[in-house]
Amino acid sequence: MKNNEKGTVSVSLVNEAVTRARAHGVDMQPIMAAAGITPQMLAQPRSRVSSTQYGALWAGIAQAMDDEFFGQDAHPMRWGSFVAMTQAALTARTGRQALARATGFLRLVLDDLHVRVEEDDQRVRLVFVHRKGTRVPPMFTYATWLIMVYGLVCWLVGRRIPFIAARFRCAAPQDAQEYRLMFCDDMAFRHDASYVDLSPDFLDLPVIQTAASSKTFLRDAPGNFIVKYRNPDSFAARVRKTLRNLPVAGWPASDAMALKLNVAEATMRRRLKLEGHTYQSIKDDLRRDIAIGQLQDTRRTIADIAVAVGFAEPSAFHRAFRKWTGMRPTDYRLASAG
Repeated sequence: MKNNEKGTVSVSLVNEAVTRARAHGVDMQPIMAAAGITPQMLAQPRSRVSSTQYGALWAGIAQAMDDEFFGQDAHPMRWGSFVAMTQAALTARTGRQALARATGFLRLVLDDLHVRVEEDDQRVRLVFVHRKGTRVPPMFTYATWLIMVYGLVCWLVGRRIPFIAARFRCAAPQDAQEYRLMFCDDMAFRHDASYVDLSPDFLDLPVIQTAASSKTFLRDAPGNFIVKYRNPDSFAARVRKTLRNLPVAGWPASDAMALKLNVAEATMRRRLKLEGHTYQSIKDDLRRDIAIGQLQDTRRTIADIAVAVGFAEPSAFHRAFRKWTGMRPTDYRLASAG
């Protein structure tokens, strides 16, 4: 599966995971150090981490807690459960069977939350069912479940399954836009039920993965799913994909980008505004993500990275990076290196 969206992860999602681990008495210092994430980074609300860093954090917390569901259910999802779920779903012949085996597996493991699958010609609805007497969980809990099951089924059939809509009983999280980026734009909170609707086209697709391909897959899963299967269907994603295929120095002006996308410039502005973006904000976010990725490579100088992301002067890059993340690029590099 080709993936053009490298992306980064908001520190708000990092803090969600860290908070839950600390609430269960986990010493986060060695786990965060191993993942290249420092308290300084967590303290900056605009900071981002790479998908590799987030995946390492996810795995470290799950192993330390012996719970791959981060203590969000009365019954822990013991370390190694995701591997077992993957092995069970690998024997499925179709996407429909893979979904049934993955959801069935988690129903056996978790006590407080399970999913009922409903399907018709227009959609596959995953309805979250809460154990009687339990509180409505936060969005992070639903997202943890979805990242594992949805990401696994996408991998098994070899493509991203489009989301149609998502509704949740919980209040909107602090960084709702990050979840919309992860799943879909049509997402609402404080609804009377929690469910997600998926396009049904995957149901009869064959499972194309094997025990051999699972070895590589399981090295980074499921933490890498948070970026790997992001929503590519938004208009903003079309803009990002077009920019990623061009050198930063060759990024077009707004009118030229609209021409590339075969829409009027005013239409492009309006559609991006509806999704919470501007053309400039998308370019800034993409520069930020490219810079964060390149800062992981200590062989590259800050001046080289500044040029690579479109800044003639390193000082201008320093100012922009601090505006994006709340940190100087040199401090971010040192923090990531632990």
